[in-house]
Amino acid sequence: MPKPEKQLAYENARERFGLRGGSDAHATTRSPSLLHNVRHIRGTAYSGPNKGAEVLPSLKTKLISLLSAAVFMCLGADCALAVNAESGIASATSARPNAQAKPATLAQEEVEHGPTQKPVEIARAFGFPITNSMAVSWVVAVGLILFAQVATWHMKPVPEGAQNFWEWLVEGLYTFLEDIIGSHLVQRTFWFFATVFIFILAANWEGLIPGVGTIGWGHQRSHGFRIDQPLFRGANADVNLTLAMALVFFACWLIWALREDGLVGFLKELFAPKGETDGLMKVVMVVVFFASGCLEIISILFRPVSLSFRLYGNVFAGENMLEAMSTLVPRLSWLLPVPFYFLELLVGVVQALVFMLLTAVFTLLICRHEEETAVAHA
Repeated sequence: MPKPEKQLAYENARERFGLRGGSDAHATTRSPSLLHNVRHIRGTAYSGPNKGAEVLPSLKTKLISLLSAAVFMCLGADCALAVNAESGIASATSARPNAQAKPATLAQEEVEHGPTQKPVEIARAFGFPITNSMAVSWVVAVGLILFAQVATWHMKPVPEGAQNFWEWLVEGLYTFLEDIIGSHLVQRTFWFFATVFIFILAANWEGLIPGVGTIGWGHQRSHGFRIDQPLFRGANADVNLTLAMALVFFACWLIWALREDGLVGFLKELFAPKGETDGLMKVVMVVVFFASGCLEIISILFRPVSLSFRLYGNVFAGENMLEAMSTLVPRLSWLLPVPFYFLELLVGVVQALVFMLLTAVFTLLICRHEEETAVAHA
């Protein structure tokens, strides 16, 4: 069977370039231009209307598939990195609070807390809450009233026992206040100052009785049992009581000032210039004393705050100190607080005396007249 013309032309070309019985790969080793010539002849020999149309779509399909796979792989890698990064950040952030929470929890367990500043409600009567500090204040008040009644139940010309102690206390306070504010004011105000001093002193000392602050509800901790809600608490360690006493004094102070000076005299004591001046100096003094009176009003309004927080701060600090000494060395909790108990006995007297003296001096400053001052200096 005769060979086709195209095949004969192909074989003649191979013979011309010495490719008989060889291959394209072998031809490339012999001459670099041979492969180009062979491909050129192949293209011309096998060129047809359908071959190019069949090769290009398959090539485009492979290229598109390859590019799509490459893009997909790149996107997949980016997404995987993003997920790993986010999970790493999330794990780091989730691990960080845990790492911080554990020491915080341990630190919270190890921190030694003193008495709470807020009073604890221990009962409720007719919807009215009763706190542990309120109960102690009632006990102190009832105890003082009963003691006064017992001491003065059968008065004797020669006092003895409770009567002797009560008369000594009242007479000593009266004489002490009379030397400070005068006989006129002490006759009108002694009932308040003496009551405040005795009540504050008794409340401070009753807060040192064993059981106050140490009997109640609590929980077990690493260093022993801790009382969280004491059944009794020092009355003056509650700022509500100290503020109430300061506000009562403020009301009494205003009544005493208006009774002694009248409304006009009360305003003159605050704003009117003192002394004798003439001319321009008198105008200057009017302006100066008016500004001084405005500052005095601010000082008067802040007196209840200073009185209440001074007493409350000292008593509450004493409770914290005793608590710290009793938990500092567990084996010596019965011995270390003893010296500080004696110190708190002295602090109780000092704080009661300071409260009484400050209220007495404030009363003297507003109720003192210039005539009385001149007689006292004479």
